[in-house]
Amino acid sequence: MNHLTDAELIALSKRDEVAFETLMRRHGPKAAALARSLVGESQVDDVLQEVFISVHRGLKNFRGEAEFGTWLHRITLNACYAKLKRVVPEALEDYEHHLSSDQNVQKNAERAQLRSLIESGMQTLPLEQREAFALREFSGLEYESIAEILRCQLGTVKSRISRAKASLKEFLTSKGVRP
Repeated sequence: MNHLTDAELIALSKRDEVAFETLMRRHGPKAAALARSLVGESQVDDVLQEVFISVHRGLKNFRGEAEFGTWLHRITLNACYAKLKRVVPEALEDYEHHLSSDQNVQKNAERAQLRSLIESGMQTLPLEQREAFALREFSGLEYESIAEILRCQLGTVKSRISRAKASLKEFLTSKGVRP
């Protein structure tokens, strides 16, 4: 089923669980990255479960006016907001897959320290900046898609991302990280 388009998978998903699973495997990693950046590693599984349930329930009403990925990211943001209202976010965990223990231990320690600082810096950002930055940097979305997901103007998205980058740079510099 991997060869099918999103539209074909959506149509099949309404009656075929394998098609739904294929669709979620295709788009799930970006939703997970977004959730991880907003609520932290410890809450990702809970949020994704809510997202997948919401998508499964709402798929029958999906009209295709937006791309599926855009719709999924909006649902993910809503699930993250709901989780943030209930739970204090923890520091983000590892964004990369496990690094091999055979690699240079010093480099791994430096990467882990930098990643931890970035994660801490992300948590200091206002939610609007954090979500725009995460959609761009972790989900790899274009500015136009981010504007659609966040329901704001393109200029607003660019401004939020720019401010987030500046704040993160300032935060990292204050912690002794040099570009």
